[in-house]
Amino acid sequence: MTGKIEKSPSPSEVGFSVMSRRTLLASAAVAAAAGGVVLTSCGDDDDSGGGGGGSEVTFGSNYSDPKDSEAIKAAIDSTGLSVKINTVDHNTYQENFNTYIQQPDDVVCWFAGYRMRAFAGKGVVSDISDVWAKLPDMSEGFKNASTGLDGKQYFVPFYFYPWAVHYRKSLFADKGYSIPTTWDDFIALCDQMVADGITPLAAANDGGWPQMGMFDMINMRTNGYDFHVSLMGGKESWTDDKVKKVFENWSALLDYYQPDVNGRTWQDAATALGNNEVGMYLLGTFVTSNFDDTQQDIIDDIDFFAFPAIDPAYGQEAVEAPIDGFMMAKSPKNDAGARSLLGALGGAGAIDAYIGVNPAVVAANSKAKTDGYNALQEKSAEIVGAAKYISQFLDRDTDPDFAAKVVGKAIQDFLSDPGQIDSILSTVEEQKKTYTFE
Repeated sequence: MTGKIEKSPSPSEVGFSVMSRRTLLASAAVAAAAGGVVLTSCGDDDDSGGGGGGSEVTFGSNYSDPKDSEAIKAAIDSTGLSVKINTVDHNTYQENFNTYIQQPDDVVCWFAGYRMRAFAGKGVVSDISDVWAKLPDMSEGFKNASTGLDGKQYFVPFYFYPWAVHYRKSLFADKGYSIPTTWDDFIALCDQMVADGITPLAAANDGGWPQMGMFDMINMRTNGYDFHVSLMGGKESWTDDKVKKVFENWSALLDYYQPDVNGRTWQDAATALGNNEVGMYLLGTFVTSNFDDTQQDIIDDIDFFAFPAIDPAYGQEAVEAPIDGFMMAKSPKNDAGARSLLGALGGAGAIDAYIGVNPAVVAANSKAKTDGYNALQEKSAEIVGAAKYISQFLDRDTDPDFAAKVVGKAIQDFLSDPGQIDSILSTVEEQKKTYTFE
């Protein structure tokens, strides 16, 4: 194990293999060469036009990779508004957002869920419920993910990717496996794979974040979305029997894991899936970016299903799907123009323009063009569009530092020694007291 704690990927950092892994790596290299320097904007301060106030709208962008930068410009150009784009390296933008949001651009890029609610709760971004009233093509799940604790909307979703259980269609067909929808069926399928000489579950946790997805899914299936969000928000005790039940359920899967989970990268686990060494893999749909353009047969053979239901009261109503989108400054220089831009970015035309340049994501807007989607994109749009609740991933649904240094470490310890659940959770609860949540 490397010992490092890394963040989960953003949709703008990984995507479907419509962009090959080779292309993604090349883009990353270009971004690294940029060294986090503020890039040039596409407008001038004296530009006129635009929505509302007759003046320019400023847009704070973290779309720093070349293709991402080109794509977001295409999206903004499609709105017909006068917009100045101020671009900052993606990681630099995130690391300095607390300071930046004190004197931000009119419209800013950010993430749904806790990351949005934390700033809404601090009163440093604007209520845009009026913008949401004009976004009829967003699902209930997207609206919930954009809503603050006060019931108002503060975020406009742009795109996403879901987490789900991936498998190779040819393996399931050859073995006659059925897609499990319940926990009992899932365990029975794992047992059948063992009998067939296949390790049921690909397992990776190098970097400390991949298995956060397993915790999220088991918690939402065991205790429901509301409890999950409340726990992430610091409002529930980690020593609660409900949390212990999550780890008890999780323990039932560990015998089906690949060994040495904490020392394996997500890419190595994906390779095992591609080689039919394992039967299933819970990960984001970026799993296909592990395979290059010489392995299209593997990419085309990968499918996924929603994590099975554990408690029928919650079924499969929640989907984990990190969402990128936009917020508005608390006191924008061009309030009316900013609201016009947000409304336009929430429409189908803007995301169509973006995907036309960078086809590595799935549109949040249900009326976006899908004729260019591959099979996984189409299925992703369906599963997330039908979800009642959309979680963002553990390190986006709670304080990022708490996720990395406390929960991530606890998960690593649990995977190394699952018999220590009580002491591990007691440590999490004790350390939680040192954090201030939204």
